[in-house]
Amino acid sequence: MSDIHLDRVDAEAGNLASPSDYIALLKPRVMSLVVFTALVGMMMAPGGIHPVLGFTALLCIAVGAGASGALNMWYDADIDAIMKRTSGRPIPSGRVTKGEALAFGLTLAAFSVTLLALFVNLVAGLLLAFTIFFYVVIYSMWLKRWTPQNIVIGGAAGAFPPVVGWASVTGSVSFESIVLFLMIFMWTPPHFWALAMFKSDDYRRAGIPMLPVVSGLAETRRQILLYSLILAPIGVLPTILGFASFAYGVAASVLGLAFVILAIRVYRMKDSDQAMLPAKRLFAFSILYLFLLFAMLLVERCISLIGWAV
Repeated sequence: MSDIHLDRVDAEAGNLASPSDYIALLKPRVMSLVVFTALVGMMMAPGGIHPVLGFTALLCIAVGAGASGALNMWYDADIDAIMKRTSGRPIPSGRVTKGEALAFGLTLAAFSVTLLALFVNLVAGLLLAFTIFFYVVIYSMWLKRWTPQNIVIGGAAGAFPPVVGWASVTGSVSFESIVLFLMIFMWTPPHFWALAMFKSDDYRRAGIPMLPVVSGLAETRRQILLYSLILAPIGVLPTILGFASFAYGVAASVLGLAFVILAIRVYRMKDSDQAMLPAKRLFAFSILYLFLLFAMLLVERCISLIGWAV
């Protein structure tokens, strides 16, 4: 889609927007993962938080994640119009203008950060502000279009929510919250590179220097395996460091082994394999992997809290 056409679509979009379009700007699927991992961070933190403040914190983190999504779509409208998987988003499809998306994102960002800082604590508010800034400015505006390591460094933005959740309870950052951060941070590259392998034509058309486009599939497969080998033991760290049970450690080990096995299959696949089935299977499993790790931590924490109450 040309810039002229995008400008014309932008000018006409205001009359077409619906509430569902603004919800789509928030990237609700990404938001759900953010809220879930932030909740785990809150529950894992020592001490406690008043339910009203806890709900407020989660609401602010969710709104902050949505603000990041809206601002990302505002800035990436040009490349979203080129890529098949994003061309139906509200801005390139002409249902929301770029100006509306920008105003919407900035308003949500200011609201979420201010509310979290004033009603929960300043540290959590500052961490949320930094997370939004990192995703929008460092990742979207700089790294994404500049380096094939974009998702490695930029993945930090998606790894901050459990740290913000932890800080909402304690007003500080601890080693345990950093471990939760590392679990998501090291998970992000193999997760997104697996996606990029079977969506490489999209990224190539948009001029985004994802690893498969810049360095080829062979190097991407090698990097996926390398990060998977690092990720697997990190997933077991909560047990090793004493803030998760032995049962969690066993389950995390099994899941990590399965992740590595799938990564090995990706590593061994041929460049001529147009079906990309190993990459697709790893991508799908990676979502389940992260969800199960954090779900087990959450369940264990809830069980321990119930035991203390009894």
